[in-house]
This record gives sequence, C-alpha cells and structure tokens, in this order.
Amino acid sequence: ANTAEKVANSDSTKTESHEHGHHGGHKSLPTKLHYDEEKHFKNVTQITFGGNNAEAYWNFASTMLVFQSDYQKWDAACDQIFVHTLTDGPLKDKIPQRISNNEGRTTCAYFMPGDSLVLFASTHKGAKECPPVPERKKGGKYLWPIYDTYDIYISDLKGKNIRPLITGKGYDAEATVSPKGDKIVFTSDRSGDLELYTCDITGKNIRQVTKGLGYDGGAFFSPDGKKLVFRASRPKTDEEVAEYKDYLKKGLVAPTNMEIYTCNVDGSNLKQVTNLGKANWAPFYHPGGKKIIFSSNHKNPEGGFSFNLFMINEDGTGLEQISFDPTFDAFPMFSPNGKYIVFSSNRENNGTRDTNLFFAEWVD
Repeated sequence: ANTAEKVANSDSTKTESHEHGHHGGHKSLPTKLHYDEEKHFKNVTQITFGGNNAEAYWNFASTMLVFQSDYQKWDAACDQIFVHTLTDGPLKDKIPQRISNNEGRTTCAYFMPGDSLVLFASTHKGAKECPPVPERKKGGKYLWPIYDTYDIYISDLKGKNIRPLITGKGYDAEATVSPKGDKIVFTSDRSGDLELYTCDITGKNIRQVTKGLGYDGGAFFSPDGKKLVFRASRPKTDEEVAEYKDYLKKGLVAPTNMEIYTCNVDGSNLKQVTNLGKANWAPFYHPGGKKIIFSSNHKNPEGGFSFNLFMINEDGTGLEQISFDPTFDAFPMFSPNGKYIVFSSNRENNGTRDTNLFFAEWVD
C-alpha cells in the first residue's frame, strides 16, 4: 500500500505512485523485458498488458498477487483492487477477479493472514464516483491527493462481505500486514499530520508510531515483524514547512523529496537509511532482513520521472542499482518464500504510458 502511486504512484507512491509512469517525454525510449544489467532477475514475466497497474503484493503462500489497476478494459474508471493467481498465467486475454466494488477509488491492498481475506483502502463511502484528481499545471509541482474519504476495508477474494476495518476522520490508507500476522501498519492524518500507526489484526488498539512533521507512508514490516521500513518527507526550512502544511490543508502532498527510514514497531530507534536527495520511496525488506530494496530517481539529474530499483544495507551502505528501465521501475516486493520479486514498470509498453506488473525469480 505504498501506493502510488503508491511518488514523486504510490499517492500510493502509495496511492498516486504509478502516476510517475505517465510522463510523456520518454515515449520514444527503447525498452525491453529484461535488461542485461539486471543480474538479480531471472525469467522475467509480464503479468498485465494495459492501464496503470501497481502495488502488487504477495499472499503469505507466495502464490497470488493483489494489486490496483485502472485498466479500462477491466471496467475500472480509476484504481480498483484485483487479485490474480500466478499459475493462471499472464493477464493478456483474461480479466482478473475484482475485489473492490467499483465505487470510488481504491489503493493499497494486502493479504490478511490465512490468505482468504484482503484489506484495502477505498473512498466509496464518500461518493460512488471516482474522486477528482489534482490538476497538473504546466511547470507546477507533481501532487498526490490525500483523500479524506479513504478508510480501510476488508473483503473476501470474491469481493463479497466488504466491511470496514479502520475508519475515522480523514485519510486512512497505505495499510500492510506483518509477516507474523499479528499487526497492521497504516498511514493516517488523524493527528493533523501524515503519520504511521499500528493496530492489531482486528483493527483495534491503534497506536501512533511516528511524530516528525512530514509525510510518513508506504510502510512495511521487516521479515521478523520487529521493525518498519517507510518513506518520509521532512520539510526543514520555514518555506518548506509552510508549503507542506498548506498543501496538506488542501488534501495534497508534493512527494518530490523523500528518504527511506526504519524504526522499531513502537517507533523507537528511528534511523534515516538513505540520504540520496530527490524521491526515494516504495521500500521493502529483502528476505534476509538486512537489506532494503526501493525505487529512486536520484541518478536522474533533473529528478523527474526516471525511476529505478536500488538495494541498500540497513545501515545506509552498499547502494546497488537493481533495475535499468529508462523510464519507471517501482513497487518492488519479495515473495514471502524469498524466491520471487514482483514490481511495476514502464518497460515493454509499446510507447504508451502504461505501467504494468512483472515478476521474476530473484537471484541473490
């Protein structure tokens, strides 16, 4: 649920993150399924073939993915939640099972323990229509909407019995589940700022984790369930603070400067992992628990829309570039069994702005 769009998507960098894929300037760049430099990937397979597909997250058994898509051929007017079993093959001529009710906009789905239920955030209680998207002004900042109608729901895999799990005033989204199956972490603005919160798997005992001014989001648990990794903006100057607060009042965030942080599940031992500048987001722990994979545009001199996957040690050393598409790679997630990785990319999109899902065997 580190949507977009979960940055600079996912909102998912968590919710708007994949929007980054929509930059027209790269249409003519040659792309391919698997770049020679991508030595950690083997047998790269394309899963989706149109629209914007992001935030694909594995089930506990490493056999299924739940993801968000706005693919119009699947009758999605804006991001909706779909589930796919990998042994069913690529989704070139198939329509996957939709879990969300096709009302409002959704983001950040994640499997619950047992793999028979999925949580996701939706604006559908606010309105049946897709909420308005911030206008992109020429030369203006890239902005993600923080819809105050987002609440977190739970559903079975057929989209039946959708019921609220975490509700409250304002934005509640970007929820992910501990590998231990006991806790959920999510982002909320219930304190007046965008902070991380944890709760029990039932949605009870909500506790605030982060406190620093800025957007804390896109959090995932470490493999042992003891730590969190997330992305955060930290406005420093008076001007940056004023701008951040002003955008937040309007339900907006400018996700152009973010770094990767870790902390214990209770918020203690907060550490900044990256100090790369620009937008670093969509972090996820390597199965060994000592490294973090994430998406970043820090190598692009203009910042902007060229994102690749990188891996770094928890202590901030050993930065390594993992993916090499010239436009957009993001939302990496390792399967719980450690054998596979799934990610979103603009590779192989035939010169369109489509962002598709890919998975590969992972080679350490």
